[in-house]
Amino acid sequence: MRAHVWHAHAITAFAGCTALVLGVTGTGVAQAGSRDLGRQVLPAGDGWGSAEGGTSGGSAADAEHVYTVTTWAEFKAALRDGGDAPKIIKIKGMIDAVSQGCDAFVTGGYDLQQYLKDYDPAVYGNDKVAMGPQEDARVASAARQDAEIKANIPSNTTIVGVGRNSGILGGSLQIKGVQNVIMRNLTIEAPLDCFPKWDPTDDNRTGNWNSEYDAVVVYGTHHVWLDHNTFTDGRYPDSERPVYFGKVFQQHDGLTDIVRGANHVTVSWNRFENHDKNMLIGNSDGSASQDAGKLKVTMHHNRFDGILQRSPRVRFGQVDVYNNHYVVNEEQKDDYYVFGVGISSQLHATDNAITLPAGAKVGKVLKKWNESPLTAENNHVNGRLTDLIAVHNAEIPAETLQSGAGWTPTLRRKVDSPRAVPAIVKAQAGAGKVC
Repeated sequence: MRAHVWHAHAITAFAGCTALVLGVTGTGVAQAGSRDLGRQVLPAGDGWGSAEGGTSGGSAADAEHVYTVTTWAEFKAALRDGGDAPKIIKIKGMIDAVSQGCDAFVTGGYDLQQYLKDYDPAVYGNDKVAMGPQEDARVASAARQDAEIKANIPSNTTIVGVGRNSGILGGSLQIKGVQNVIMRNLTIEAPLDCFPKWDPTDDNRTGNWNSEYDAVVVYGTHHVWLDHNTFTDGRYPDSERPVYFGKVFQQHDGLTDIVRGANHVTVSWNRFENHDKNMLIGNSDGSASQDAGKLKVTMHHNRFDGILQRSPRVRFGQVDVYNNHYVVNEEQKDDYYVFGVGISSQLHATDNAITLPAGAKVGKVLKKWNESPLTAENNHVNGRLTDLIAVHNAEIPAETLQSGAGWTPTLRRKVDSPRAVPAIVKAQAGAGKVC
């Protein structure tokens, strides 16, 4: 499972498509060398992930802690090996966390058709949560899936895809309670919840399906770099999910959620494709004790294509969002938002490009959840400079937003013109585009 590493002491700084590899000599003098993706670190000044010591992942791993994996079992074993010692895990090919399908997790007599009969609102009502044998069986089956598809990422780890088509299908990567993690050049297909929960009391007692499993969750962790990845629903788009009780059988949750005191995160040069709930930064209005003063996140040069909401939705954090391209499709234009303004958020969104279909309301780019001023300047909609706050307030006066996030980002290496952003991120963002 382990791979020999020829440049065990090389440390690489990378930004966009310019990489500099530094080999350290015995005298400490840096010299040029060949590029090794696993040895690259987040450059100084590249977003919040570069603050307070920066993010180096497993770049200092010795040869005994460099792994090449081709199966989910090998991947989880590599994560466990060596504890928090620096490690580099190279994923070769697409590895499947649910290779045997959802039926492998069923236990306790769970049967979806019986579940639907038992909790049909016409029979069960909407005044109490689901309880009974089928709900118990659903919980037991869900626990089996949970144990299999979640992978806990330790501190001081770099995970990289090999080549242009490597990554993870259906796994949930838990970057939880650790520090110093890098993930790059991976295609990650969002996990499919085999056993969504029906909550009759949700959505103003009209009921709703609730799912578990984010593709990547950064939870109580500091110093993370997510770069040049592709996050997608892949084989299981929400548009193909069935409808039960008048509600979509929701089997996806977030793509990359950053929550519970997570801090100093840079999200750069990724693609987010065809998903509903993209990124939640802060997951509860009641988490001020954990989140206040944290949730410092930078998002730059990402492409969001076929999005519906949360790109991101922010609570509490100082979040810098610049040079991203957001593409809303025709079928999403009536029910979308890009930037969600939540409690005590300090969102600074500038120099972004937004592409909307004909007839889409520009004011819906912003969504107000709480009274939190934001900065939204020099953003372009369909190629034209647009004051997002002014348009939002004119089109949706019941959600008037205030301007001025109260801080100015300093950790930016290069800001491109928003006119150039669509072409730049189309060419360079996502897995297989590390150059």
